Amino acid sequence: MTLICQGKTAWPELVGMSGEIAVKTIEEENSFVNAIIVPPSQTAIPGDFDCGRVFVFVDDDGIVTREPMVF
Repeated sequence: MTLICQGKTAWPELVGMSGEIAVKTIEEENSFVNAIIVPPSQTAIPGDFDCGRVFVFVDDDGIVTREPMVF
């Protein structure tokens, strides 16, 4: 079974930006997703795929370190 997620699913242009700005941008560009900031101290994230979820990985300064995408 193949899942087809609605709307934009990846934001490579947000790497290097503020995590808070990234969350707002993602949720404005795709109203079907909930963007979640993941600090470096959080080592475990859910392993199941969800079209409505985007993890935004940030460093200690709150800067996006990996391409946010539906996960």
